[in-house]
Formats: sequence, structure tokens, C-alpha cells
Amino acid sequence: MNILAIDTSTSFATVAVAVDEQIVAESLLNTNRTLSARLVPEIERLLSTTALSFGDIDIFASSIGPGSFTGVRGGIATIQGLALATGKPCAGFSSLALLAMNFSLSTTLVCPMLDARKNEVYAALYDCSAAIPFPHTVDCVLPPAAILEQIAVTTGEPVIFLGDGALRYHDLIAERLGDQAVFAPSPLNSPHAGNGTLLALHAFRCGDLLEASQLLPLYLRASDAELNRTKNMPALL
Repeated sequence: MNILAIDTSTSFATVAVAVDEQIVAESLLNTNRTLSARLVPEIERLLSTTALSFGDIDIFASSIGPGSFTGVRGGIATIQGLALATGKPCAGFSSLALLAMNFSLSTTLVCPMLDARKNEVYAALYDCSAAIPFPHTVDCVLPPAAILEQIAVTTGEPVIFLGDGALRYHDLIAERLGDQAVFAPSPLNSPHAGNGTLLALHAFRCGDLLEASQLLPLYLRASDAELNRTKNMPALL
């Protein structure tokens, strides 16, 4: 089973290839404003290092969000195109679940946070004690203070925070939760597509693979373009 997985939900794109459950190639690159120019060449480069072609891939997988609207949309479109061209199935996974897997097998609850701008974060709470994370809460977008209040009220135990949202709101988290907050070391604040290959394999085993047209983004809120379009629509009498 050959799996290609990508995540483009943050300013870092990550690509990985797994062969028979073993990650054989993985990369992480800063793609601020350069995703469309760098993603496919990076996928081709990784495949060349493994002596695989696009036709050798059995599952094409991508995070579906939440995260950067442009990044998520570009990543999904790329995977859809590759799946359509090769006639292979897709798998989609949460970008927050992917990030939480940096602490797989941890007995401490994990809260991945991505900066959603507008003084909000994308976040969720995961039990990562098994290889595949189990969501304690659904992925959501809220002001960080609201997330922290929920955690303080419902858990009462240490929680690991990671991601660019946790970095941005580090002081607020520490102030609100004190010793309950545990912060990930710097290398673990970025997603890794190798974990996405495990999520794709899990989807395969659960019978949850998708056709390319079924791989859809999970934005959690409307984009600025959509909000502006709605605001400028004429009122109906």
C-alpha cells in the first residue's frame, strides 16, 4: 500500500510518502504565498527519491482544514487532480487531528491550536493515547479565551498546547491555566504529513475512502470574500 499525504493548512506545507506503513520520505517547507508554485514540484521530488510514480500511489490524502482558506483549497485541489488523473481514491483528515498526532501515545490531553486571525483560533481537544487521536471536542473556531474557559471547566488536568495559535497566545494560555498548561517544544508546533499517511491508512481500514469529488474542505467559517459578497448583496424586499 503506497500512500501520498499532504497538509497545506498553515504557512508550512508538508508532504510524505509511505510504503507498507513505513514513511519513506517526508518534507516540511515554508510556502507563504508560494504554495501553488512549490507544492507539485515538491511532491514530484519526494516521489523521485522513492523511485515511485504517481501511478504507483494507492491513496492520495490531504488535510481538509480547518486552516488557511487558500492553503486548504490549494491542497485539496492538488490531491483531487492527482486522484482523478490516476483513478485512485482519496482520504481526508482534520488538520487539527494531524497536528495532535505529534503527541501520539501521550496520556496527557492535547489541544492543537491554529491561528485563525481576527483574534480567534481553530482548536479542539484530543485524546492521543492511541495511534489515532480521539476527539474530545469537535474542531471549532472561537476566541482563545473561550477555548481556555471550556478546558478549565471540563478537564481540570494538564493539557498540551501546540501549533501557531498556541505560540501566538502563549501568554494568555499560561495566565488562564497556570500549571495546567504544558507547551510543546518548538519542533512539535508544525504538522507532519507522515502522520497523515497513518490517518489515510485508518480511513482505508474503516472503509472511509473517498472519490475525488467527495474530498471537500472544512473551513468552519466563511472567508472574507464570502462575507464581503454577502454584505454587498442587495436586500430582498
